[in-house]
Amino acid sequence: MKNLRLKAARVGKDLSQDDLAKLTGVSRQTISAIEKGDYNPTINLCINICKVLGKTLDELFWPEGEA
Repeated sequence: MKNLRLKAARVGKDLSQDDLAKLTGVSRQTISAIEKGDYNPTINLCINICKVLGKTLDELFWPEGEA
């Protein structure tokens, strides 16, 4: 499943995939794969992404419609 919330948060911070990758210590391809739903990141990477984007895990990674 595509992660459009991650993409929207990244764009909202005016960051490219490459910028976010550098800030989180991964490759641009990894960020692209997460956004496309082709890669399930580790919890540590999720936390790092959330810190950089100023979002919570729920806001970026919890499946919509699930509680």
